[in-house]
Amino acid sequence: MSTNTLTKYVWLVDTIYKNEYISYDEINKKWLADDISEGLEIPKRTFHTWIHEAEEMFGLIIQCERKGGYKYYIENADDIKNGGLRNWLLSTISVSHLMMENKQLKDRILLEYIPSGQEHLQSIIGAMKEGVHLNIIYQSYWRDEDTSYDVMPLCIKLFRQRWYMVGQSYGCRIYALDRIKSITKTEKTFKMPKDWKAEGFFDGCFGIIVDNNIDKQTVKLKASAGQANYIRDLRLHKSQEEVERNEEYSIFTYFLRPTFDFQQELLWNGEDIEVLEPAWLRKEMAGKIKKMWSKYMRKV
Repeated sequence: MSTNTLTKYVWLVDTIYKNEYISYDEINKKWLADDISEGLEIPKRTFHTWIHEAEEMFGLIIQCERKGGYKYYIENADDIKNGGLRNWLLSTISVSHLMMENKQLKDRILLEYIPSGQEHLQSIIGAMKEGVHLNIIYQSYWRDEDTSYDVMPLCIKLFRQRWYMVGQSYGCRIYALDRIKSITKTEKTFKMPKDWKAEGFFDGCFGIIVDNNIDKQTVKLKASAGQANYIRDLRLHKSQEEVERNEEYSIFTYFLRPTFDFQQELLWNGEDIEVLEPAWLRKEMAGKIKKMWSKYMRKV
């Protein structure tokens, strides 16, 4: 499938999703207003082909509501709203198309370097599909020498511009793909453990740190009114709820495991966020801040 064809499917899904209910004529009007159309309408037969292909590709259900003028809508739109693979695919392809269509602005579009180790993705995903072990040579940040591991690739996860793999050997371990020096498929096969689920493995986690010694619990944060605007638009965690709001501050609650990476996120927000509960986390954060203060009070 050509990139141009894929882009058309993404455009169609994105247009229907954003408009919720939209007719074929309205879609064609928006299509003609976009440079991608090259001034040509979408023939009815082609339109229905695109609908079918987009459904198959993204696992969507696109229906037509006959009442009110034959309006098209995505029946399982919540699958996109709730994030996950479909949302990520649509967003990534949409942005890629936008960048390709505006290459003349390349000097005015600044991107962030992502050391994601994505060159290993194909091998890992292939091994996950085939159910074969991988042998990886891994360079940990905490060891000087490389280490060889034979692992069952259970899942992959993207977090903070980095890809990670959960691999099982003697217990489950998380490997950063950009720290993998080499990767080789073996002939040893495996079957996915029936009781193992990726979502369950990361249940209650903020990011990539899994620490079952820390229970899921309610965390209450107080954010300045200015910072609350950012937190409201870009949630710290999917469990986020805003329980109080006024002109000076907002209070948010979360239900998660407040592990090291979550604590680091709170520190990143500086004085604009205060931990109210639980007491142990408030004390932990106070201790970290005190140590930081002591370092800055030293004479250089």
